[in-house]
Formats: sequence, structure tokens, C-alpha cells
Amino acid sequence: MGRADFANAKRIVIKIGSSSLTKGGQGLDKAAIAGWVGQMAQLRHQGIDVVLVSSGSVAEGMSRLGLKVRPKTLHELQAAAAVGQMGLVHIFDDNFQHHGLHAAQVLLTHDDLSNRQRYLNARSTLLTLLKFGIVPVINENDTVATDEIRFGDNDTLAALVANLIEARLLLILTDQQGLFTGDPGVYPDATLIPHIHVNDARLEAMAGDSRSGLGRGGMVTKIRAARLASRSGCATVVAAGAVENVISLTLQGKELGTYFIPDIGPWAARKRWLAGQLQVKGQFVLDSGAVKAVQHEGKSLLAVGIKAVVGQFVRGELVSCVDGQGHEIARGLSNYGGNDARLIAGKSSQEFEKILGYADDAEIIHRDNMVLV
Repeated sequence: MGRADFANAKRIVIKIGSSSLTKGGQGLDKAAIAGWVGQMAQLRHQGIDVVLVSSGSVAEGMSRLGLKVRPKTLHELQAAAAVGQMGLVHIFDDNFQHHGLHAAQVLLTHDDLSNRQRYLNARSTLLTLLKFGIVPVINENDTVATDEIRFGDNDTLAALVANLIEARLLLILTDQQGLFTGDPGVYPDATLIPHIHVNDARLEAMAGDSRSGLGRGGMVTKIRAARLASRSGCATVVAAGAVENVISLTLQGKELGTYFIPDIGPWAARKRWLAGQLQVKGQFVLDSGAVKAVQHEGKSLLAVGIKAVVGQFVRGELVSCVDGQGHEIARGLSNYGGNDARLIAGKSSQEFEKILGYADDAEIIHRDNMVLV
């Protein structure tokens, strides 16, 4: 995937750092935010799914509280984040409405993406928002996160969100032009690296920590984010948010910032993850119609095609799909736990609510969460 392919990306994640959002800590940069939102709105109107991961809640809270130095205690950080979130929500929502769009605030913690059931819940919510044409604005839930569960920086959060929704591009906007051969503040002759593979052994030596003191990450966290994003085949670009039309130009393939090239394609990455890294917890026995639909027609697995359910598992765990002779044809993440799956096996999705008392996903395993074996 080269920069020219960015124009074909149908789903992207954009992360904007604290220093860029708050003019180096002076309060929210309304003009810059209006410019970024205008570019995101243009992409949204072109049919491109856009998810925004916004830093800046603590920095904006510091500005509102009159704090000159970032708090160090957890409760003070959480208080500043709670105050700052109000400013972020209002300014993004107002700007998107100006372009005929709505934004939705989504606060996540690490546990939301490490727990398989909550992972599927978060994914379903984000994809539903995108289906409705909404722009999700995501931040770490700083007001309740603790040292044990916090992501530690929104670069990591952005990469995990890119994995979650299978984005093709992660664009990280920062106060730096990109990755240099050395820290420009220490080595005046350091030069910008236009592109580099995510697994290049030289990366760590080139990165430095955050110097702004506003965020929790520097170039080290951006390299880590690029590597995390690459696990799902997602490309990453780190560029300066202050560049005029930086979002639009990046999507046009212009050589801005540093392009971190993933080492694997999206489908191969998904297949590797589902087929090799998760333990199978149960089994669906399919009838011949379901086998044909899944194996040859590229369709999701529906309950009507399931003859039997084997094993105990919960929503979001990996389940194997076998034909009548016991041959495995696919595996994927189940949208229903084993007990509920047994109740609706062989039934139409229109009957789910009557049988289960609730109606959730129409598919037992969505095609996006399935790989053929």
C-alpha cells in the first residue's frame, strides 16, 4: 500500500494531539479545530467513514482551571479531564453541525477493548454510528481510568480503535512534522523521514519523548501506535496538524509527514489474528445451505443454518464452524453466547426477540469477524 492508495481508503481514524488542539496549552484552538472538522466533513460527505480520536481533555481542563503545570496526582488529572471534556464535546459538535453532521462522544478504557464481549459491543456501536453518518469522537475515559487500565496515551488508543473498526489509515496529527533521523532539538542536522517500515530496527533510536508536557506521548508512542495499527494491516501517517489542509492532502497521497508502512495486508492480518491467536471455545454444526453460503458465497453465518451448538462460550469468543461430517470450514467471533445460540439455532432472526427476550445482531457470526479455514 503506497500513499497513492490512501485515496481509496473507505474508513480512517484521525488522532489529534493535545498540543495541536490547545495551541500549546493556551486553550482550545478554535480556528484550527474548525479547519480540521471542515476537512473531515468533506471526507464524510464523500462517503468515507471518519473516526476522530481527540486528546486535549486534560489540557483544556488545565486552561479552564487556570493550571500552568500538568497535574501529577491521578484525582487531579481526572478532575481536569472531566472539566476539559465539556469544552471538547461542545466545540466538535458545534463545528460538525455547521457542516450538517452530528458527532457522538465515545469514552473508552483499556478493558473495553481487551474484554472480548465488550470489544464486540464497542465495535458494533462504532460501526452503527458510522452507518448513520455520525462522526464518533473518541477519548480515553480519563475520569474513571486508573493507572492499571489507562491506555497511557491516545496514540495507543487510536491504534486500537483502528484495529477495532478495521480502518485502512491512521492519521496522527501532532506538533512535529513527523519522524526525524534524530531528535531535532538535540541534533540540528536531523532530517525528516518520508516513509519507513513499521518493523525497521532503527525506529527506537530516532524517537524522543514528548517535550510539550501536555500529553502523555512523544514520538515513541507514535511508533508504538503505528506498529499496533499494522497488526490489522492499517497504514499510519504522522504529520504536523498545523499544515494547511493536512487531512485532505494526506488522503490525496501528498508526501506529508512520515508514512509508516505496514508489513501485512488487512485481510491477511485479520486471518492471522482469528485463525492463530485466539483459542476456540465452541463449535457450530452447519447445514449444507449454510456451508455453501459461508464457504462459497462470502456470507455471514445466520442462525437458521445452524444444526447444533457444542461447548460453553460467551459473546465475543472464537467458535469453529464445521459441516455435517465434522470438517472445519471457518471460525469466527460469535455474537451470541452458547446458551442463547442453542435457543435460536435453526431459527430466523425475526424470532430472536420472542425466544431470547431481546433482539441483537441478525448474524451469529458476521463476515467481518470470520475467516475460512
